[in-house]
Amino acid sequence: MRLGVLDVGSNTVHLLVMDAHPGARPLPAHSHKAELRLAQLLDGHGAIGPEGVDRLIAVVMEALEAAEDKGVEDVLPFATSAVREASNADEVLTRVAEETGVRLQVLSGADEARLTFLAARRWFGWSAGKLLVLDIGGGSLEIAYGMDEEPDAAVSLPLGAGRLTAAWLPGDPPDPADVRALRRHVRAEIARSVGDFSRHGAPDHVVATSKTFKQLARITGAARSAEGLYVERRLTRRALEEWVPKLAAMTTQERAELPGVSEGRAGQLTAGALVAEAALDLFDVEQLEICPWALREGVILRRLDHLPT
Repeated sequence: MRLGVLDVGSNTVHLLVMDAHPGARPLPAHSHKAELRLAQLLDGHGAIGPEGVDRLIAVVMEALEAAEDKGVEDVLPFATSAVREASNADEVLTRVAEETGVRLQVLSGADEARLTFLAARRWFGWSAGKLLVLDIGGGSLEIAYGMDEEPDAAVSLPLGAGRLTAAWLPGDPPDPADVRALRRHVRAEIARSVGDFSRHGAPDHVVATSKTFKQLARITGAARSAEGLYVERRLTRRALEEWVPKLAAMTTQERAELPGVSEGRAGQLTAGALVAEAALDLFDVEQLEICPWALREGVILRRLDHLPT
């Protein structure tokens, strides 16, 4: 069957169309993406304003048209931190449902971490042993750890690259004092959760998902996306530590000219790199592997698990 996952995230609204059935690997068939940056459309009261809701509705309608064009049988719609934390979330969800027919399921941060962990587990398999999975989104950082398909520990922290850039790094390039302040903030936030994971023992394999980690791996020497999903891509702590001060000293335009860095994400890359560096340092990770699957694939896999055989 052909399924579509409609992901309303902090940075983008992304429709991923996949051919899937129980017991088989889901195969990507089409991707439709629009940058919306909901996290940056919040007003002083934490609400998504009328203009932002109008833009969201328009983008959702475009995604539905794309899904219909591609023969999607069922669309699985969900929203993450930007909608979850909006002070008028109920109003936004009601308007989207009334005007598009789409009832967005708002995932909790823990749900995001668990579904991303499921995707990583299915990708790497049981032979990977105990997994530690890291995911940096636009609004939050998810961390999950475990031996099975359900993690033993999972947490979502308000350390998304878009959120932190808007709140802490207004300059272009950012002021070094702002970078140092953000570095302290990020490390303090992550350090509060390290104990919840370390009591389970050291992981056998550390993996990361998300655009931020993929871009950081690329600029430190990993293979291009054009070389395919099955090429191993790694990010080392040493390489990341060398690149963080370079990224912080660059303008957004200069970052956008780096290999693998998109213009739309270049402005957030310094904040994302600070989060990645802190996570690897505080969890004592020397290197990690990039996982091609993440939250959207986890949503598909969970749906397939509940289909009758």
